[in-house]
Amino acid sequence: MRTIKFLLQKEFRQIFRNRSILGMVIFMPIVQLIVLPLAANYEVKNISVAVIDNDHSSFSRKLIAKVTSSGYFRLTGYNFSFNQAYQLIERDKADLILEIPQGFERNLVRENEQKLFVAVNAINGTKANLGSVYLMNVIQDFNGEVRLQFIQPGRFNQQPIIDIAASNRYNPMLDYHKFMVPGILATLVTMIGCFLTALNIVKEKEVGTIEQINVTPIKKHHFILGKLIPFWILGNVVFTLGLIVAWLVYGIVPVGNLLLLYGFITVYLLAVSGFGLLISTFCESQQQAMFIMFFFIMIFILMGGLFTSVDSMPDWAKIITKFNPVSYLIEVMRMIILKGSGLKNVLPQLGVISLFAITFNGWAIFNYKKTG
Repeated sequence: MRTIKFLLQKEFRQIFRNRSILGMVIFMPIVQLIVLPLAANYEVKNISVAVIDNDHSSFSRKLIAKVTSSGYFRLTGYNFSFNQAYQLIERDKADLILEIPQGFERNLVRENEQKLFVAVNAINGTKANLGSVYLMNVIQDFNGEVRLQFIQPGRFNQQPIIDIAASNRYNPMLDYHKFMVPGILATLVTMIGCFLTALNIVKEKEVGTIEQINVTPIKKHHFILGKLIPFWILGNVVFTLGLIVAWLVYGIVPVGNLLLLYGFITVYLLAVSGFGLLISTFCESQQQAMFIMFFFIMIFILMGGLFTSVDSMPDWAKIITKFNPVSYLIEVMRMIILKGSGLKNVLPQLGVISLFAITFNGWAIFNYKKTG
């Protein structure tokens, strides 16, 4: 224990002398956790729509007013022909074209039916899909209002009506912040745990102090633990700051047990820090370690379920996510913070992360070449 104590004193002195590390650990995660959830918005708003009104009736004007007042669309063109509106799409000034045919009001009232034409700019598939769905819902709502106000009740088809009452569990207001903040916090903790530990041993190699350490009687597992524990502590500090920011800025309070959450984070940080140390044993320079870690971090984040649901991925991608520690942390954080899950519910994920921790740290100790 005395050996590890002296190693920890050495590591913490190096950390506190390097102000850039303190900035990365304290200020960067706080700023990112405040800014990123505000930018990573699943709601699509300000959809540009160009309208071709060939009817110029009271109904067509009411429909246009309903579309623009919905809060999701903005009118960027009121054109007289489809070609004029299509030029707006070609210049990326319109996402949708809504064409109202001539006789829209007459046919809707007399014939009880009317077709509208919608053209969608599908370069951005997500925005196109959601934009068209929003527009269809607005049109259907308008259609319901027209039928109730202007069509005789006897002309309705006498069909049974199904009334659906929906209840949104765990996130009643469908606030996307509550979904995004735990996932973003998970990625920030991962980046701190992986990057800083990956650069640690490599830095010793670059400045030449690794040779002095190698000729000392320090055992390999003591050396790895001395490198692992400081950043494990810093990772917990980052996680604590993240929970405080989530509470103060977004009003997110964990529903589940905080001790269980910290227990999982403790094991998780051992796993990702061990992975960073393992990478550092293979590298000879900090630049090399950074490139390798950047490669893995991109895969971890993009295939971790933060932006895309794992269930929506193809089968081969689902297999890869089984070896992605970030996917387990994001899932568990949402389970505990939003759902209030207990130990029994997160036990499978905890078992996998524990296996990762043992494998990565054991491999790092075995792979570290100590001479002298």
